[in-house]
Amino acid sequence: METLRKVLQQAETKRVAIGHFNISDLVTLKAVFEAARDLNAPVVVGTSEGERQFIGVRQVAAMVKSLREEYDFPIFLNADHTHSLLSAIEAAKAGFDWIVFDVSTLPFEENVRQTKAAVETLKALRPDILVEGEIGDIGSGSEIHDAAPDLQKGLTTPAEAKQFVDETGVDTLAPAVGNMHGMLKSMVAGNTKKRLDIERIRAVKAEARIFMTLHGASGTDDDDLREAIAAGMTVVHINTEVRLAWRRGLDSALAKQPDEIVPYKVLPQAVDSVKQVVAARLALFSTGPRARPAVQ
Repeated sequence: METLRKVLQQAETKRVAIGHFNISDLVTLKAVFEAARDLNAPVVVGTSEGERQFIGVRQVAAMVKSLREEYDFPIFLNADHTHSLLSAIEAAKAGFDWIVFDVSTLPFEENVRQTKAAVETLKALRPDILVEGEIGDIGSGSEIHDAAPDLQKGLTTPAEAKQFVDETGVDTLAPAVGNMHGMLKSMVAGNTKKRLDIERIRAVKAEARIFMTLHGASGTDDDDLREAIAAGMTVVHINTEVRLAWRRGLDSALAKQPDEIVPYKVLPQAVDSVKQVVAARLALFSTGPRARPAVQ
């Protein structure tokens, strides 16, 4: 089985992106895996600290490992938005392939210091594990928001990206380039879309020269996603869209079967709803403009 690093390198070479989808239960894991397998597309599933607390750190690692081994399929596990070194170590010991060590709310120099220490600790524990750092401000909460925060002051600069990568030794970088966690109510209604700073992505990529991750991509304009991938994004995170599809699928199933109490008769509609979203995003991530230099 190919490693996650190899899969990311292949995505760079092909000028496509790997889809990352957050999960917190078997329904969403099943949906993501089936969609990826149908399309024969490598995929990453992620769990934030809250999601890991619900599903179980060792339990989700065991489920993903079992799918990868039984089907010989490139599905990988990421400890998304991990805010403490203890939590990062716990995920690494459980077998996660990737850790997002996120202390981006701290001042830049402190973010650098703590991320560097986390990289050194995690690599000493497991040299093969990938570690991501985050700089800038993209808001918080993969939820439905009434209004968008002012993120203009938190945008990542190319100079910051270069310094951060050089001083921390991270494998992947999550910058702030107009992306935002969660979705607005107007986005859920289909009236508005997130827009990205494509030129900033291209400039940051040129200085960082490592794999880059677009967090908070739910509700983003499709053309912007294609352009972002062309400009340098190697991985695209989708969470709020998954949660919304899960809720809509479950609501629809319960409305159709109000007296049903058997979970395995109700939940398949939630699986199908999430699967449609994941499949559409995976298809989009593998197409579009292809004009960026590969990571060396």
